[in-house]
Amino acid sequence: MKTITSQCLKAIRDSLMLVATAEKRKSIAQFFKHEIKCLGVGNPQTQTIGRQIIQRLKDEDKSVVFDLADSLFQTGFIEEALLAAQLVFSRKKEFEPSDFKIFENWISKYVSNWAVCDTFCNQTIGTFIMAYPEFVLDVKQWSVNENLWMRRACAVSFIYPAKKELYTEDQLEIALALLEDDEDMVQKGYGWMLKVLSQKQTLLVFEFVERYKDRMPRTALRYAIEKMPKNLKEQAMRKSFPLS
Repeated sequence: MKTITSQCLKAIRDSLMLVATAEKRKSIAQFFKHEIKCLGVGNPQTQTIGRQIIQRLKDEDKSVVFDLADSLFQTGFIEEALLAAQLVFSRKKEFEPSDFKIFENWISKYVSNWAVCDTFCNQTIGTFIMAYPEFVLDVKQWSVNENLWMRRACAVSFIYPAKKELYTEDQLEIALALLEDDEDMVQKGYGWMLKVLSQKQTLLVFEFVERYKDRMPRTALRYAIEKMPKNLKEQAMRKSFPLS
C-alpha cells in the first residue's frame, strides 16, 4: 500500500508543480480571509489531475485511496487537500459507518479554509449522512466545537440533504445553535444552508428568519434570504421593534 501511495503522491506533486504559477498563487490567495498554503494551480487543472489518479486507483482497495488522501491532507496545501476530497468522494458507494471517525478527524486536524471545508463536507459528509442517518446527531454536535471550521462544517454538511428536503428540523436546530456565532465564516455557512433550504421550503425559512432576525448577524441573514421573493426579502430586512 505504501508503495502505491508513494508513487501516486509523486505523480500528483509532479503534475501540480508542472502547471503551478506564481500569478495563480497570488490570484487564489485573494479569495481567502485567512492565510493559506497554495501552490498556484487552478481548480479545473487540479480536478483533471484528480481524475487521472482516480482512474489509476480504480482497481485498488478503498483503504489505498484513503491512505493517499490522508497524506495529501497533511501537507496543508489547498490544491492537495482538494484533491484528497475528490479522491475520497470518488469512493462514495463504498462508504461505511466506520469511516465517520476518519472523516471527522480529517476535518478537525486538516481543514483550515472554506474551500476545502465546503468541498469535503458538501460532498462526502452530506452523502454520508444521507446514507447513514444515525450520524446526523454526531454532525450536529460540531456546532459547539471550538474549531470554527468544525462549526462551519456542521452547517455545510447539510447542503446536499437540504436540496433533498431531508433533516429539515435538524437544519433549523443547527441554525439556531450557530445563530450568534462571532465568526463570519460560520455565519456564511449556516446562512448558505438556510438559503438552499429556502428554495424548497421558503415559508419555513422565512418564519425562522422573522423569529430570530434581531439576533441573527446581517451576514447570515442576507445569505439566508438571497433566493426568496422580493417582498419576503424586504420584510426580512426590516428591523423588528418591541411593543411598548
